[in-house]
Amino acid sequence: MKLFSLKNTVVGSILGAFVLIGAVGLASAQNYNEEYREWQAAQRRAQEEYQDYLRSRSRDDYRNWQEAQRRAQEEYADVRRFGGGYNNRYMNRSGGSRYYRVYRNGSYYQTDYRGAELLRQAVNSGYRQGYQLGQLDARYGRGGSYYGNNTYNSGMYGYQSYVDRNQYQYYFQQGFQRGYEDGYNNQFRYGYRSNNGLNILGSILNGILNLSQQ
Repeated sequence: MKLFSLKNTVVGSILGAFVLIGAVGLASAQNYNEEYREWQAAQRRAQEEYQDYLRSRSRDDYRNWQEAQRRAQEEYADVRRFGGGYNNRYMNRSGGSRYYRVYRNGSYYQTDYRGAELLRQAVNSGYRQGYQLGQLDARYGRGGSYYGNNTYNSGMYGYQSYVDRNQYQYYFQQGFQRGYEDGYNNQFRYGYRSNNGLNILGSILNGILNLSQQ
């Protein structure tokens, strides 16, 4: 009788542990998703402030843009903090690989899911910035070239130090070139407009990044 009771206690403890692990995993996933949404919202806010600054070139708008950028960086730090723990504990447990191989100019580079996300962000941010500049140039009858633009030449808009600067710059400029062409010609050959703003097409994004999971 005591042996039966002991077995029930052990089984109950094991089941309780699995329930606790599941609850912790769900809470971690929810926290990560919430932080990710807040980061995306902060990024959009920073882009809006940047466009305000481009239109006015005022000191107030510049300070607002810098503050929005700082806020977006803080939100990204939260994403990294939640994402690292969540993905290490739960994504690997399900057999999912966190590592990606990036192909560029005949060479392969390795990065993790955070690096891959930042490179995707680089392409998308470049597309948005390029599209908006292209529209402005078309509206005011300017040349039709992005090479003299400071945002394009820098390629650092939205940059986070988690990835290599040259990598980020390259992919930002790839998105910028396509966004500029779409904006200047008032078309959506490479991207689309949604409730969240402008985004590059998934097929174009994948073609630029050439990411593969390892």
